[in-house]
Amino acid sequence: MTSRSQLAVVAGVLALVAAVVFAGRYFLADEVSPVGLGVEAPDFLAMSLDSTPVKKTLADYRGNVVLINIWATWCAPCRVEIPSIEQLNASYASKGLKVVAISVDDPGSEALIREFVARYKMNFDVLHDPGGQEGKISRDYQTSGYPETVIIGKDGLIRRKFLGASDWNSASNRALIDRLLAEKAE
Repeated sequence: MTSRSQLAVVAGVLALVAAVVFAGRYFLADEVSPVGLGVEAPDFLAMSLDSTPVKKTLADYRGNVVLINIWATWCAPCRVEIPSIEQLNASYASKGLKVVAISVDDPGSEALIREFVARYKMNFDVLHDPGGQEGKISRDYQTSGYPETVIIGKDGLIRRKFLGASDWNSASNRALIDRLLAEKAE
């Protein structure tokens, strides 16, 4: 075998290995790098519900404790927990807690989402993932149902991830927020 043939075989093997690694990272991303406690929170891109929508990302909340609630208007448990999220927000917004509710309703549902926000008196940032349930936010945060809530510390790390409705104004959840707010930002 000539050196040119050997070089072609080596290049072919390297290309095959690179293709396998790329495919593995793409198809097994959730298993290879799960989004869980202590992991840096994935960035997101969602749209505000303003008459002229504004793009918002996780970077817009950097340096704060962030409660991201991934929800939908058709989700009954979401309706149950929203009042407690609003109570938590009322108590902690001025202390550095940023509540961000990201709707995964279908594209074109902005009017329905606005009605829902008004009905439930949601006085925190409400955004819309234009990709709906199959959107990038649900994929990147590896949601397995709705509502799903992720609490991010000032350092950008996920400190709690919770599936299902919760009483976010409970003593234990308030203690968690107090502890995270007391931490120094890095």
